[in-house]
Amino acid sequence: MPPEQAKRGEHSVIVVVSDRPDRSQPLVDAVRAVAECRVVGTEETWDRIGPLRGVIADITLSRPEAKRCLRLLTSRSARARTPLICLTRGGGQSGFTEARNLGATLCLSALAEPRMVVGSLVREVWPDKSVADLVVTRETQRAGTLMTNLFASAQTGAVDMSNVEQGVAPVLDAIHEGGLSRWLDEVWAHDDVTFQHCLLVSGVVAAFAQSLGLSAADRQLMTRAALVHDVGKSRIPHAILNKPGRLDDDERAVMQTHAPIGHEILSASGGCDAVTLAVTRHHHEMLDGSGYPDKLCASEIGDPVRLLTICDIYAALIERRPYKAPMSNRDALSILSGMEAKLEGGLVQAFGRAVQAVP
Repeated sequence: MPPEQAKRGEHSVIVVVSDRPDRSQPLVDAVRAVAECRVVGTEETWDRIGPLRGVIADITLSRPEAKRCLRLLTSRSARARTPLICLTRGGGQSGFTEARNLGATLCLSALAEPRMVVGSLVREVWPDKSVADLVVTRETQRAGTLMTNLFASAQTGAVDMSNVEQGVAPVLDAIHEGGLSRWLDEVWAHDDVTFQHCLLVSGVVAAFAQSLGLSAADRQLMTRAALVHDVGKSRIPHAILNKPGRLDDDERAVMQTHAPIGHEILSASGGCDAVTLAVTRHHHEMLDGSGYPDKLCASEIGDPVRLLTICDIYAALIERRPYKAPMSNRDALSILSGMEAKLEGGLVQAFGRAVQAVP
């Protein structure tokens, strides 16, 4: 787990107690969108479960084993008071009274929407956060773990594109739930420059694709390409990759090899689509032919590459590094607008509208 996650104390879990796991699955899915979740049965004694952030009991409270389970929870020694939400069935007040007697801090109907139940728990456990905040944090962590594994495998071997696919939904979900600004706030917390950049680009691409009204399939395609577009940097020496300040000519030449190296890694890995391969190799090409590695120009550069190149440059400008203050959104967009001969003007204008809410 990256250090920044450990600092946030994300080791604690939300526990769902269920006597019907099939019935509770939608609730479990909703909890897992915001936090680590563990599902237990009514036989749970709580002896081997570590720190808890909260408990949701989706059980029939009238059963003896259910009562025993919750009484053991509330009597757990040296336990800070853990928020306990009990879901009750039936409309009588007796169910709520029984739940309160068993230690419930909040009672809700078992017919309540899972997201509403989770929202209620969030207000008890994280009063200063919203469900959207936690979703974005959770999804950023998932995407960060993917990037760690991706670069580790690419350093010496191939990339499993099925694993990359698992990183697409977290980015799209986070952008849909919290918007681009919230995603950027989370990603900026990453210390590793390369990971930060890849996650920035992925979120920016997802937000831009959404703003353009691209189909769900195309949003997935472009987000997947953004996640791996810099995979070639896994084989660039760290002294160059993380050098503070400008690179000299020799170092810049080495750095520029990351694009063809990334293309080579993905080609050798197999199962990679043509758009992702093109984006990986050509995301530093410019319309006037001044880019690299192939000096492509104008019609030789496809629309997906043009789109991602804009997002890539923008992300590089707004990155936060110990030796470099981030550029403001306005200044970054001004630079993009000034690259008239290199970038497609219409796309740059559309991009400005897509990120106008960024500070």
